[in-house]
Amino acid sequence: MKKQSILLASKKEKRLFSFLGGLLLIILALSYIFGGKIQRDANSSPTKTAANPFDKVHVVAKAAYVYDVRTGEVLYSKNPDTRIPLASLTKVMTALVATDLASNNSTITVSDAAVQTEGDSGLIAGERFSLKNLLDFSLTSSSNDGMAAVAISLGDLHSTNSTAESSIADFVTTMNKKANALGMKNTYYFNPTGLDETEHKGGAYGTAKDMSILFSYIITNKPYLLTATTQSAFEVPSLDHTIHVAHNTDALVNDIPGLKGSKTGFTDLAGGNLIVAFDPEIGRPIVISVLGSTEADRFQDVSRLVKTTFAYLHRGDAVSQPIKK
Repeated sequence: MKKQSILLASKKEKRLFSFLGGLLLIILALSYIFGGKIQRDANSSPTKTAANPFDKVHVVAKAAYVYDVRTGEVLYSKNPDTRIPLASLTKVMTALVATDLASNNSTITVSDAAVQTEGDSGLIAGERFSLKNLLDFSLTSSSNDGMAAVAISLGDLHSTNSTAESSIADFVTTMNKKANALGMKNTYYFNPTGLDETEHKGGAYGTAKDMSILFSYIITNKPYLLTATTQSAFEVPSLDHTIHVAHNTDALVNDIPGLKGSKTGFTDLAGGNLIVAFDPEIGRPIVISVLGSTEADRFQDVSRLVKTTFAYLHRGDAVSQPIKK
């Protein structure tokens, strides 16, 4: 009886050892499998960092600047502080100063001196406009006589013996004071239109960065000032019931999503200039300024920078997953 008990206990011990041995083998097998997975993961390629698409962008312009107004981030810059003739980008500051000096409903009379300004946009001497309508027309169609009329009407307001020349000089002084107040340290105006003063002297000088500062200020504080420049064409009535049609000088006006404002500029000294503001995302205005391009390439430059901005903002969407080796 005792011998049988010993044999039974021995069999139980063998079964226990067999069970434990089998369990150990399973544990070792699982350890090998998971250990190999960890090692393979360790050898996998890391998640790729999305490349900055602006690193490969090319523009013809001498200077360019892409600025995120909401975040204050500079997305792209090329010679941002190089002073270049502004041409008709000057008219943006003219319009801003005009709205500082007078209300939108103020009456502006087109003088003989204004009509004599280079570039006929169809305005008639003696014709009257509300300030807003004349600014909308002049910014969109880049009217030199329109902006000259504004400067002559609103400059030297406190003088009883002012002339067209003194009024313009006074208005331009105010333009330069405004530029200084906005921190546009490399910008200076000689006239309210941007027309070249001489064969070797521009009507105004500024930088791609400074133009971005100006546009950013306007879309933040006076966005209505640029609203008309988002249209390809529209009618503008004078107070004398004459209808003028403003045709936008910006060839990209219908091609930029979320456009908030634009302004072109071109003279022999300046070359081709263009500045735009647009919303690639709701509530995230981006300002792009291009200076010193060609008359045609300025549009290609801005178009390229707009597309690159969209690629930059959505670059995380294309980030690849780890690649197993």
